[in-house]
Amino acid sequence: MFKILSFLLVFFVYNNILLAMNNKPYHHLPDGTFRNPEGSPERSVSFNWSFKIFNQEKRKLKMDIPNGHVVSKNEVIKNIKKNESNDYIAWIGHATFLIKLGETTIITDPVFEKNMGPLIFGPKRYVDPAISLNELPEINLFLLTHNHYDHLSTRTIQRFPYKKSKVLVPLKLGKYFSKNGFRNVNEMDWYEEIIINDLKITFLPAVHWSKRSLWDTNKTLWGNFLIEYKNKKIFFACDTGYGNIYKELGNKYGPIDLTLINIGAYNFYPMSPIKDKSIYHTNPEEALNIGQDLKSKKVLGMHWGTVVLSLEPIFEPPKRFKNSSNKYGYHKDDAIIFKIGQVEKLENILK
Repeated sequence: MFKILSFLLVFFVYNNILLAMNNKPYHHLPDGTFRNPEGSPERSVSFNWSFKIFNQEKRKLKMDIPNGHVVSKNEVIKNIKKNESNDYIAWIGHATFLIKLGETTIITDPVFEKNMGPLIFGPKRYVDPAISLNELPEINLFLLTHNHYDHLSTRTIQRFPYKKSKVLVPLKLGKYFSKNGFRNVNEMDWYEEIIINDLKITFLPAVHWSKRSLWDTNKTLWGNFLIEYKNKKIFFACDTGYGNIYKELGNKYGPIDLTLINIGAYNFYPMSPIKDKSIYHTNPEEALNIGQDLKSKKVLGMHWGTVVLSLEPIFEPPKRFKNSSNKYGYHKDDAIIFKIGQVEKLENILK
């Protein structure tokens, strides 16, 4: 009798485990880690990362910053103040934007430190943030796409002046906020939606990965945010590579009015077998291709012009982005490049 009961118990537990695994979405793995959408590209076994080679190649880059790349801080502060009653988008640098929509002022992936890494380590920015943390307008919504150091800065989170703001993060990243005084933190899985004031926010898949140490690869999720506001759709991309998922998202959620997407950090040759190609960061042409897949009317390039994370010339991304726009169905003016510190009314961007 005992053997029969033991067998039934084991059988019941095993079946429940199988059922739970079968019911999990594709991107959830049995060990609790995550993976990219089905059919996404995979990293080549020929990619051999080397700090020595990277630093040797990095020293060859010209670091001249052209006039006009950065708006003066006084002008940025003045323009934010001038537009406090308008809907606007302002580029603070890298992937950090202020997006004001109605009653809600959003900040995306804020990093306000000199370097993109733990403590004093990691790549140093060659352009400062457009304004300082203590010069930010009141923030109501904090969007975080993933845990890489150039997007999730614990020092920025610790010093963030508006800890009453609502925070939306991928699964398993809430702890960085809750332990630093934020009380309104929502972890989101792909395709989950939330209503905030007059916005609908949907967390969507991206082709990327997560890691902050040697022991936590892909233990937290990553993703894109779709913001819907007054019949307009703004797509804020996580760092992402190109993948078939974007055709699916375009069919389900398009057309998009404006896509903000990474156009830098794509060249790791000679460590990578192919120049100007990364499965985790779109090059300018792939960014436009994603915009095309999303049926996006306009595309704004980010994740360039701030810090060296790869080996393409530092001001190559915007030139390629503009010059390739026609091949992907865009007018040059619809492939948008901001200056760091630029503040632009939403109506002017979308017209």
